[in-house]
Amino acid sequence: MALRTLIARNPLRAAAPAASRGLQTFSLPDLSYDYGELEPAISAEIMQLHHQKHHQTYITNYNKALEQLDAAAAKGDASTVVKLQSAIKFNGGGHVNHSIFWKNLAPVRAGGGEPPHGSLHKAIDSNFGSFEALIQKMNAEGAAVQGSGWVWLGLDKEFKRLVVETTGNQASVVVLILHSTPSVSLSSQDPLVTKGASLVPLLGIDVWEHAYYLQYKNVRPDYLKNIWNVINWKYASEVFDKESA
Repeated sequence: MALRTLIARNPLRAAAPAASRGLQTFSLPDLSYDYGELEPAISAEIMQLHHQKHHQTYITNYNKALEQLDAAAAKGDASTVVKLQSAIKFNGGGHVNHSIFWKNLAPVRAGGGEPPHGSLHKAIDSNFGSFEALIQKMNAEGAAVQGSGWVWLGLDKEFKRLVVETTGNQASVVVLILHSTPSVSLSSQDPLVTKGASLVPLLGIDVWEHAYYLQYKNVRPDYLKNIWNVINWKYASEVFDKESA
């Protein structure tokens, strides 16, 4: 039986209420392709672990932190409310980032790796000189991220231009496994919007080790080189057209 999810749904949709107070929680988004369909760029083993384990952990801990926040707010426990903010930002950011990442990928049979066309292609040429120059810039900046993080192609709606940004390697209080209280880690899952309120993510590449290490070991540049073979530019173009209209 193929390792694939069966029902397409909004990756950020809320699940059923988790408590009598009507608190809404979040669920793991399904993929539109099998785990093995991104090979050889990304192995089936990595995809399954990344989706079922890593992303699910962010969601589980995000929901847990939201439930704790709801309880603390109901009791007027301001100290706990403040303490939970970093865990909510980290795990919620992990959920947001990965939900975008899955849509940024597509099997070759579904157009993965095909360069963008139309308005996004023109904007890339205008802002970076060429499509090849953009890839070189994102690869260089992604490889240069110290520790864990993301490299993004974004639309700056205020200045009507494309930008390349990185997020990560920032001290945060995070929850990586289920604990009653958060633990400290020197890594971040900040969404692109944390770099600027007018930034809209078109394409994000995960450069945390869990995204590539089983296959590429410590050679992140090889991962960055090969992932372009399964990048879903159709999705990036759709977002660009919608947000730049």
